[in-house]
Amino acid sequence: MAKSTTVETTFSTKNRHPGVALAVIAGAQLMIVLDATIVNVALPVIRKDLHFSTANLEWLVTGYALTFGGMLLFGGRTGDLYGKRRMFIAGITIFACASLLGGFAIDQLWLIITRGLQGIGAAIASPTALSLVATNFPEGKERDRAMGVYAAVSGAGGAVGLLLGGILTTYVSWRWIFFVNVPIAAVVVILATRALVESDTVKGQLDARGAVTVTAGMISLVYGLTNATTHGWGSLGTILPLGASAVLLIAFLVLESRHPEPLMPMSIFANRNRSGAYAIMLFIGTSIFSVFFFLTLYLQTIRGYSPIRTGLAFLPMTLIIMVAAVGTSLVITRLGIRLPLLIGPALAFVGLAWMTRISATSGYLDLVGPLFLLALGAGQTFVPLTTTAVAGVKSNETGLASALLNTSQQIGGAIGLSVLGTISATATRHQLAAAGRDITPSVQAAAITYGYTVAFATAAGLLLVALLLSATVIRVKNRTSPERGAAGVL
Repeated sequence: MAKSTTVETTFSTKNRHPGVALAVIAGAQLMIVLDATIVNVALPVIRKDLHFSTANLEWLVTGYALTFGGMLLFGGRTGDLYGKRRMFIAGITIFACASLLGGFAIDQLWLIITRGLQGIGAAIASPTALSLVATNFPEGKERDRAMGVYAAVSGAGGAVGLLLGGILTTYVSWRWIFFVNVPIAAVVVILATRALVESDTVKGQLDARGAVTVTAGMISLVYGLTNATTHGWGSLGTILPLGASAVLLIAFLVLESRHPEPLMPMSIFANRNRSGAYAIMLFIGTSIFSVFFFLTLYLQTIRGYSPIRTGLAFLPMTLIIMVAAVGTSLVITRLGIRLPLLIGPALAFVGLAWMTRISATSGYLDLVGPLFLLALGAGQTFVPLTTTAVAGVKSNETGLASALLNTSQQIGGAIGLSVLGTISATATRHQLAAAGRDITPSVQAAAITYGYTVAFATAAGLLLVALLLSATVIRVKNRTSPERGAAGVL
């Protein structure tokens, strides 16, 4: 690990433009998160316009997920070594340039490559954005509120992407789902140089072998999980990358244990609450983030919603997550993280359990109650997890701590789509088999919906695990204790 005693740049944590700084960080994070879903509703139009094959069309989603999820640890660590603001601007610039090129794509390969480049930019910008919250806002009330805004846009970004993607694709062009990032990124970069305080940088070399090994391992893991969703767990395209990821990640841990300046020092996991936050986020990602996928399919495939109507259907959920996250940030400044980390997963569990009651003929009003509870629970959970992940971390490790939280969420989402997707498809096949030869459209719709409800039930079970972890792993002290980190975190 780079020695924190050799400092090249010093700074004051007192930011003269806290409002602008928060707007820059939140705007960048929203742009990155929504790009994971904004392309989804445009896939049919892109397929027709650029003559995509079915297999290659999947790479528009997979390509972004691979590079984003695979390079997060690398991206976060570069911020610790070379300056968080500097790497944040570099990541946003790469993201914007890739978006511009993607908008001008004239064939399949061109667009797939630019999606991968977007993921690289996002993998650098996203963890540095979170660590810049720690750099620009002192622990306590200011940071808790900033974390609330950050968590709000992170949690709501997926739904915003679905809505924005539907609007741009329908009324302008699918190319604008890429072009729209360019002016936003330009404003972010210009304001970042003026409003964001640069972090300390430390002398040291990037652990190149560790970076290559973990990146290759994470990309293999994400690819294997993603491939399982469409090709099954028994295909070579799933088994080989998952096996390779296991070998590479084990090799990474061996390399890190022997390296004098490791990319990921194991001491980062010494804090019980921080490790617990990573584990909880993994289960949250596996359960909640899969809901967007299944509900989008339900609304469009079963209920016949248009892309715009689908996006609008998620709008109340988006707003509730944002309000709940900001409200929770105010709560934890007074009461600490304990209550939100218990109430949040519990509410989300009830929402998902309630959602298992939907049928092929359910109307939108039947979804309002479950979505309300799910969004309220998610908004309450994201803030304390985000706060805990960076509380009390050394200044030269906040990028790594942020990247690990992001990685937990991304890997959780990949696991959720692959595992829950398999469970859903299996349940649907069993229902169709039980129906025999008399498979009418209504029978098929009922079987597909049943598969979704089984996935929701499984996701609810995963939320119970998250709740159990919150109750047994996370420990807090009295807020007046000098040993506390943020919001009573040890």
